[in-house]
Amino acid sequence: MPITNGTVFMPSVLTFIGIPGLEPVQCWIAIPFCAMYIIALIGNFVLLIIIKLESSLHEPMYIFLAMLGATDIALSTSIVPKMLGIFCIVPKMLGIFWFHLPEIYFDACLFQMWLIHMFQGIESGVLLAMALDRYVAICYPLRHATIFTRKLVTYIGVGVTLRPAILVIPCLLLIKCRLKLYQTQLISHTYCEHMALVKLATEDVYINKVYGLLGAFIVGGLDFIFITLSYVRIFVTVFHLPQTEARLKALNTCIPHILVFFQFYLLAFFSFFTHRSGSYIPSYIHITLSNLYLLVPPFLNLFVYGVKTKHIREKVIKMFCSKDQA
Repeated sequence: MPITNGTVFMPSVLTFIGIPGLEPVQCWIAIPFCAMYIIALIGNFVLLIIIKLESSLHEPMYIFLAMLGATDIALSTSIVPKMLGIFCIVPKMLGIFWFHLPEIYFDACLFQMWLIHMFQGIESGVLLAMALDRYVAICYPLRHATIFTRKLVTYIGVGVTLRPAILVIPCLLLIKCRLKLYQTQLISHTYCEHMALVKLATEDVYINKVYGLLGAFIVGGLDFIFITLSYVRIFVTVFHLPQTEARLKALNTCIPHILVFFQFYLLAFFSFFTHRSGSYIPSYIHITLSNLYLLVPPFLNLFVYGVKTKHIREKVIKMFCSKDQA
């Protein structure tokens, strides 16, 4: 790893700074982060177990919900790898804040970047699938069972997984094969993401930025457009329903979903555009919100899609009540 003219040639190890400007209080910031992570982890595991064990929940809506829960677990835990292929018990972020373990191998950083962006893309795809499921269920209720068959749900699951997994691979190759010289080994972040790594390079990164922009639009941009159109169509249909009770029931189902949807994409777009044109935004705000982007959606999804769903809530109450009686 030679150093020439202030640049580093192909560093083998990178060092996370954490949240720039908030280093003295990072140990306290980690407490709510850790609490959200543990609650999301346990809650989503319980959600997966309930959906798996209850045959009455083996419907498209709940299958997508199980996919979302599994993705949330993976997304919030994808900041864990300390070295390629090895996972610790606590997230790497907490290792930086509490245990002063800021270093990560360069190849492990690339692997972590692939995991994070892949699971972000999967979550975006699952949110789109859930929006389309609600669209068909509300706008075409009589055709829902014939449209969302088990075969289609399987194809959707495979598609939303392979799409980001394949699209992110060129980002890794473009960094690994094209970028050799770096300004520093220090990353002003708590985990590896595409632009945080690309901005360290001293070489021409135009191709890296363009491909990153293209991939983000294919996944996040198109999903955002189709989800928005789905909910607009749902609202148009709902307000034409003759029964007030039916309108309220549909709105009660959709509004929490829309809030989670906007929260997910708001944080995603904020992080994405701040890297490219948000130099006036303080780094500590950007990095803090980027961390929340990985932790808040799994935490919120658990309550909005899990606890608030009547059938799942009843199964949870039944499960714990039966244990108390036993």
